[in-house]
Amino acid sequence: MESRPALFRAPAPRPLRRPPDLFTFFRAARKNPLESWTEEHFEKPILAAQGVLGRVTVLSDPAAIRHVLLDNARNYRKDDLQRRVLAPGLANGLLTAEGEEWRAQRRALAPLFSPRHVAGFAAAMDEAAQRLIRRLLRRGDGRTLDVAVEMTRVTLDVLERTIFTHGLTRDPDALGRAITRYFDAIGPVDPLDVLGLPDWLPRIGRIRARPALRFFDEIVTELIEARKALLTSGESAPEDLLTLLLGATDPETGHGLKDMEVRANIVTFIGAGHETTANALSWSLYLLSQAPEIRARVEDEADTVFDEEPGGPPALERLPLTRAVVDEAMRLYPPVPFMSRAAIREDRIGAMKIPAGSLVMIAPYVLHRHRRLWENPDSFDPDRFMPGRRETIDRYAYLPFGAGPRVCIGSSFSVQEAVIVLARFVHALGFELAEGHRVTPVQRVTLRPGGGLPMRLRARAN
Repeated sequence: MESRPALFRAPAPRPLRRPPDLFTFFRAARKNPLESWTEEHFEKPILAAQGVLGRVTVLSDPAAIRHVLLDNARNYRKDDLQRRVLAPGLANGLLTAEGEEWRAQRRALAPLFSPRHVAGFAAAMDEAAQRLIRRLLRRGDGRTLDVAVEMTRVTLDVLERTIFTHGLTRDPDALGRAITRYFDAIGPVDPLDVLGLPDWLPRIGRIRARPALRFFDEIVTELIEARKALLTSGESAPEDLLTLLLGATDPETGHGLKDMEVRANIVTFIGAGHETTANALSWSLYLLSQAPEIRARVEDEADTVFDEEPGGPPALERLPLTRAVVDEAMRLYPPVPFMSRAAIREDRIGAMKIPAGSLVMIAPYVLHRHRRLWENPDSFDPDRFMPGRRETIDRYAYLPFGAGPRVCIGSSFSVQEAVIVLARFVHALGFELAEGHRVTPVQRVTLRPGGGLPMRLRARAN
C-alpha cells in the first residue's frame, strides 16, 4: 500500500498553558490576539470564565453554536466591543446593523447575491485573474514579489469589474494601501474598548484610521454621485452591484436603501469583502508552496480544465481540489478569526447558564483547530473537503463565513472569486517562499500573514 506524504503543519502561535494575566492579555490584544488562546480552548467544547471582559463563554461545540447563531439567534446581538471596533469605518451597514434595520437591509441586498447574479460575475473575475497573470509574467522569471500585495490588487480589480464597472475614481493601489492602513490601525484591540469606556475618549487606532476613512468617504461619494447622475440622465447604466444597490428595495416594504445605508454597504464590500478574499488567496498560495505533492495535484487539475476550456471562466465543479484548498486555507486561517455575541436575556446551553448581558464567543480560529472536531487539526489537508469527506463535517464546526441569519451574504461571491484566481495562478506560475522568510498569522480584524508573503515566481511550461 502506498504511503501518504507527510502533511504540512500550518504555523500558528503556541497556545498558553494557563489563562493570561491582565498584562499578558492586553499585550496580546495589542500585538496579536491569537496569542491569548489557551490549550483548554482547543480541547474543551465549552469554556466559561470571568475575566477583564466580564463573564465570557467560549463555544466550540457545534450544537451550542447552532443554538446561538440559528435556533435562538434573536436572543444574541453583536456585542459592544465588536461594534466599537467596526462601526467607525463600516458605519451601519449590513455587517454592523442590528434588529429591524439589519433585517430590512438583508432582505433588500439578498437578491444581489443570488446564484444567478454571482455566476454572472465569473467572466469578470476570470478577466481580472488573467490580467494578474499577464502583469506577473511581464516581471520576468525569478522575481521575488509580495504575493499578499498582488492578491490585494487582483481582488480590487474584481471589485472594479463587478461593483464599479465604470472604474474607481482613484488609483486602486492607493485604495489597497488605505485598506491595509485601516485594518492595521483598528486591528489592535484598544484597552479603552475592552473596558467599555465612553466613545468620546480618544482611541489611538481610530485616530490613525481617520485618513483612510476620509479616503473611503471621498471615493464612495464620487462613485454614488456619478452613478446617480447617469441613472437620472436616462442613459443605460451597467448592471453592477453599485446600480443594484441604488435600486435595491425591501420586498416586504417596497422601500429602498437610504443613502447612508448604500454608502455603508459599499464601504463594507470594499473593505471587509475585498480583504477577506485577498487573505484567503494569500494563505492558499502559502500552504501550497509548503506542500509540493498537493500543489502538483492542483496544477494537474487546473491544467486539464484550462486545456479543455481555454476561452472563458473555468467551471467550478471541475475544480474540486482547488476549491478544497481554498476551504482548507480558510479552516486554518479563517477570514474572521472570532465573533462574539451578547446575551439579551438569560439563556441555557446544555447545562451551562448564560447570564443576560454576558458575552458568548465563537472563534472560528479555535473551532477550526479544535482537537475534538478535526483529525490532524493543525495540518494542511485539503482532502478533508473533497466530495465524500466534506459531507461528514458538521455545518457548525466550520464557519469561515459564519452561519445562521447573519451568515456572510457574499460568501458564494468570495469563494467563486478565490477558486478562479487560484486556478489561473497555479496554472500559469510556479512559486516558492522567499528563503528565510518566516510566516506567522497576525490578527488585524482579519487574519494576515505577518510581514507579507514574499515569493519567487516563474512561468510554468504548459
